[in-house]
Amino acid sequence: MRTPVTIIGAGLGGLTLARVLHVHGIPVTVYEAEPSPTARSQGGMLDIHDYNGQLAVRAAGLMDEFHGLVLEGRQAMRVLDREGTVLLEKADDGTGGRPEVQRGELRQMLLDSLPADTVRWGHKVSGTRSLGEGRHEVTFAGGGTVATDLLVGADGAWSRVRPLLSTATPEYTGLSFVETYLYDADTRHPAAAKAVGGGSLMAHAPGRAIHAHRESGDTLHTYVLLPRPLEWFAAIAFTDAAAATARIAREFEGWAPELTALITDGDTPPVLRPHYALPIEHRWDRVPGVTLLGDAAHLTAPNGEGANLAMLDGAELGQALATHPDDVEAAFTAYERAMFPRSAEVAAEGVGSDELMFGDGAPHALVSAFTTFIGQEQTQ
Repeated sequence: MRTPVTIIGAGLGGLTLARVLHVHGIPVTVYEAEPSPTARSQGGMLDIHDYNGQLAVRAAGLMDEFHGLVLEGRQAMRVLDREGTVLLEKADDGTGGRPEVQRGELRQMLLDSLPADTVRWGHKVSGTRSLGEGRHEVTFAGGGTVATDLLVGADGAWSRVRPLLSTATPEYTGLSFVETYLYDADTRHPAAAKAVGGGSLMAHAPGRAIHAHRESGDTLHTYVLLPRPLEWFAAIAFTDAAAATARIAREFEGWAPELTALITDGDTPPVLRPHYALPIEHRWDRVPGVTLLGDAAHLTAPNGEGANLAMLDGAELGQALATHPDDVEAAFTAYERAMFPRSAEVAAEGVGSDELMFGDGAPHALVSAFTTFIGQEQTQ
């Protein structure tokens, strides 16, 4: 028996699941709200870890293609103080287990590995409901429905599939990012480019931080981290790029100009990214015919693991369905049994990190934590 699988969401987790199912000859259709693969920017860099994300790539049979996407040197990292003094620097010697790739290229790699008709674009889900006996119906905003015996919600933070399993809803974590890009940085923004170096930069002080990544070419992707209530951001007119940039930059008065340039010299309007999370121990009782993966299942505050966990979820769910071809519930049960504690452990590890990043001891407490982590990495 090869029950067709219906996946909602063509992000990294949903596409990894689709690819693993395809490898095992299981029919699958993915429904995605976006009208096309290029409808919007897919975000910046991702470090794909050897203990989760790369395991998923291997299960998908795409390691050679993945290695072709890796941006050499981007595992380099430095921590600075507000004066621009380098407090910690880690070179990329090519041996780290977290190679960096562009999210959009990783997604395209997965899309290219699937039959052309696997993803149905422009299908925004407006609702889902149980039909009984493990069957579910998905309704699309543009009209039309699909009924399925095997439904997977890979549709992110505001999942329309999650209500079939859980009443939990994401809550604001108290932290927002403001993003911008600097293009042709080595020639047009040399001081900022020099500060960032060849990989990533973190500059912290109590209550605020600037992170930046060198992406493909000499593009710098800036993330301004501000632990503020949503009301604080609501008072900023992000529709007025110059005014919003000036307001965000005021939070960094007195910082080194090569750091504030990452905000003030942005070549794109600042974009607000508030962060939400589900409860750390979020789980549900087994409901026949449906499950969740990635942010739909275990949305957390940014911790560097979200995309990796989503991909591993997709790979393990696909393998479970291939292992139990005649027993969907056994497959879902095996998948959830491993996924629940894994995601809860990762979410719990992030508790208390705000004090390291934004507390009175920043940035030195963060440097101390990184030094310990790097030491442990080198001894493994």
